[in-house]
Amino acid sequence: MPELGLNAAVSLTANLLGIRNDPYTAFNFFVEIESLVVGGFSEVSGLQVETAVEEYQEGGENGFVHKLAGPTRYPNLVLKRGLTFIDTLWIWHQEVTSGKVQRRNGTLYLLDNRRLPAMWWDFKGAYPVKWIGPDLRADSNTIAVETVELVHQGLSRPSSGRVLSGAQGALSLSGSFGL
Repeated sequence: MPELGLNAAVSLTANLLGIRNDPYTAFNFFVEIESLVVGGFSEVSGLQVETAVEEYQEGGENGFVHKLAGPTRYPNLVLKRGLTFIDTLWIWHQEVTSGKVQRRNGTLYLLDNRRLPAMWWDFKGAYPVKWIGPDLRADSNTIAVETVELVHQGLSRPSSGRVLSGAQGALSLSGSFGL
């Protein structure tokens, strides 16, 4: 008889009990960068990790090609927000352009429907490499948006985030049964 993994067991139990485990919404998040007051962001992209694959064709073996893990790459994080008087990101970028590179660590928090951190990703050794100002148009009434692109030295998803997420799921389950 096959064994169920923890995720499959929890999913099966929830389905049998009629409990929904809805995915988190992507609009509920915030970004924290050490020692910087930066305000809220309207969009974050580049939350990605990619390991290159190198192919090796073994002589005399025509049935397949070996695929070996190569270097892991982390694309730049792109942060967008409405332009305000808080100019810490601009100042940080200007310091980098003048040769004073100060790397900072940060965290991207995904929140649940109660606005509590459900999971998060830590990035390390980041600094801004690109700043894009708003498109200014007299015939538009949209919000002025600035974009800051951060290069970084890697992403991690702490196990404590999985524990917290699981605990919040358990609390939701107990609330469904009035426990």
